[in-house]
Amino acid sequence: MAETVPTIAPTVAAAGRYRLGERNVHRMGYGAMQLAGPGVFGPPRDRAEAIAVLREAVAQGVDHIDTSDYYGPHVTNELIREALHPYPDGLVIVTKLGARRDDKGGWLPWHAPADLVAGVEDNLRRLGLDRIEVVNLRSMFSAHGPAEGSLDQQLEALASLQQRGLIGHIGLSNVTATQLADGQKIAPIACVQNHYNLVHRVDDAMIDDLAAQGIAYTPFFPLGGFSPLQSDALSAVARDLGATPMQVALAWLLRRSPNILLIPGTSSRGHLAENLAAASLELPEEAIATLERIGGGAGA
Repeated sequence: MAETVPTIAPTVAAAGRYRLGERNVHRMGYGAMQLAGPGVFGPPRDRAEAIAVLREAVAQGVDHIDTSDYYGPHVTNELIREALHPYPDGLVIVTKLGARRDDKGGWLPWHAPADLVAGVEDNLRRLGLDRIEVVNLRSMFSAHGPAEGSLDQQLEALASLQQRGLIGHIGLSNVTATQLADGQKIAPIACVQNHYNLVHRVDDAMIDDLAAQGIAYTPFFPLGGFSPLQSDALSAVARDLGATPMQVALAWLLRRSPNILLIPGTSSRGHLAENLAAASLELPEEAIATLERIGGGAGA
């Protein structure tokens, strides 16, 4: 029986597409991290709802899903396979390497070359794939954001896996501009995934530089790092627009630069619908001016 192709929801398509590796994906994607239990550890609170969220995301046109085998650990990858395998044509699954979890849920570096090889093999097995379109290497030199340090050995290991056909493209996460530039001397970088939002704007120059090169930038924590006053100001803008603060934050990111790809996560179909609707939220000029004042100078 022929597979039913889901109708692309206007809310997802409204934000347009951008290149990620060899694919042009919708700029509004989905991040699977929140499908795991509290603290991104252990099983989901509601497994049936987690499966339903993944299926609904794809049904609504999402074609970019971000995951990692250390979410759970293993939980999100196993859920993705159960919900979506065999995967529809055009779906890009992006995973992340560089960390592991201890038996209490702690986050530990795990980025020796042999660790990365094992990590790719684990992701392939649990996702039911022969090749992962994009693998992000997460720098673990600091638990509190990017910190300088060489990633040469790690990138050389991933480039070897790429040559073997196990990886399509390589991305970087939690990295500095220096690490990005050094990494590009070893292998083409398909995307960067860092903390960035309206008030945390350390990567402004990096985003513009990547856009000039045609490289995607995927921000995480769209509401992370807001002060109470900034949160109140964002909420006021959202009320005026009849939207949620998260929708406004996501809409601002989409407007910020055409190479930004979003991966908001949720374990609820209701919140999923709200997040996806941000792709079609238009921000009037006065709202944009207010938002820029909220974030002005933050993160510098």
